[in-house]
Amino acid sequence: MSHLRIPTHWTIQRSTPFFTKETVPAALLSHHNTAEGVFGQLCVMEGTVTYYGFANEEAKDPEAKIVIHAGQFATSPPQYWHRIELSDNAQFNINFWSEKDKTNQPLFHAKK
Repeated sequence: MSHLRIPTHWTIQRSTPFFTKETVPAALLSHHNTAEGVFGQLCVMEGTVTYYGFANEEAKDPEAKIVIHAGQFATSPPQYWHRIELSDNAQFNINFWSEKDKTNQPLFHAKK
C-alpha cells in the first residue's frame, strides 16, 4: 500500500504547499479520498505523518496504517478513503498525479 506504483506516463497535476500541524487543512485529518483517476503522493520533509486507509467511506477501523518518516513518501490510490495524523514537528506536502489534465477539477473528496 505505501508504495503503490503510479503509472510512469502520469504527470503531477498539482502540488500543495508544505503543511504543518498548524496549517494542515481539516479535511486531511478526517475521512477523504482522492478523485477518480488521481493518485496522491504524500511526501514528508520533517517529523512523521501516519496514514490510515479505510475500506470505504463509512468504515471506522482502518485496514491499513502506514507511518511515513522524514525523507519518505507514500502513495494513495484513486478513490481510496483515508485520513492522516501528524507529529508535532511534521512538515509535508502532497503531489496529485493523473493521466489526464485535471485543471480546474477536484482532486479529492471529503466525507459528507
